[in-house]
Amino acid sequence: MSEAAALAPLPGQPDGVDWPTERWLKGELPSTLDRDPFEALVAVAFAAPQTATLGETHALLIVQGGRIVFERYAEGMDPRTTHSSWSMAKSITHALVGIAAGDGKLDAFAPADVPEWRRPGDPRGAITLDHLLRMSSGLAWIEEYAPGQPSDVQAMLFGEGKPDMAAYAARSQLAHPPGTFFYYSSGTTNLVSRAVGRAVGASGEAFKTFMQDRLFGPLGMRSAGPRFDGAGTFIGSSFCYATARDFARFGLLYLRDGVWDGARILPQGWVDYARTPTFQQPGAADYRYGAHWWLGLGGPGSFSANGYDGQFTVCVPDLDLILVRHGKSEAQRDAVIPWVGQVIDCFRR
Repeated sequence: MSEAAALAPLPGQPDGVDWPTERWLKGELPSTLDRDPFEALVAVAFAAPQTATLGETHALLIVQGGRIVFERYAEGMDPRTTHSSWSMAKSITHALVGIAAGDGKLDAFAPADVPEWRRPGDPRGAITLDHLLRMSSGLAWIEEYAPGQPSDVQAMLFGEGKPDMAAYAARSQLAHPPGTFFYYSSGTTNLVSRAVGRAVGASGEAFKTFMQDRLFGPLGMRSAGPRFDGAGTFIGSSFCYATARDFARFGLLYLRDGVWDGARILPQGWVDYARTPTFQQPGAADYRYGAHWWLGLGGPGSFSANGYDGQFTVCVPDLDLILVRHGKSEAQRDAVIPWVGQVIDCFRR
């Protein structure tokens, strides 16, 4: 059986549960919940504005069966507070590629539209969008956030690459043949984002309108605020602000196989493509990767949009559950990941 064929089935919207385009319905925590461990885990997260274990937890939102069953915010925050996506924006970029592909304007398995690589004999011309989406382009890159360390991502987001991030990433040379080496890279995502803009003929405000008309608007994600670089490219690697409820809407789109209230937003099979595992050499990462989505954080079959500082939107098909967590946990991120898994496991008891 192929890995794609073995994917966990995606649940449909339960009968009688309205889609949350206008508002989220509220539900109750399930009676089967392992309540004492769940309450203890929540208490650890919100014990103080900043804890040694998890840093700052700003929001915890859990949706099950299409209803909000748990929601809590840090002091001074509420459902209207917007949060940084950091790299959760990569999964939003995946959705935009799918929309353009569904329109016949992009082919994920064709060479990526990167003008800098079109010169005859340039080996980077063999890199496809699929390679980029799977972080398997083979491009040399340093994804380092520690202060004072060599870092391509910091130079791109905050330094010399800021005026045109895709152009900065396009300078990278091949270190490995495409498709043979996994390395997580924000630069590749901004190449993808620019390629989507070129495919739909839009940048800056026009691209923002495309995002609103084709993705955010249909889902009711009214708080979504994407950011753009100096060249008008959506910074799809890192910057889209939204409320926890709106990130949950985005998660629900993927948990419902790209369908929203009877309308197909993403092409058939695009969600399965996102959660089909990518080749990763041993030791490449702590978790498996799909196509701009991480795999397994919430248990077998789960997939998630993960962001720096502890931002997570986790889709769990077998529980029909979405968990959204926002916070500021740079030093505690290694503790937040198992904490998220433990919270989800309370729903399996």
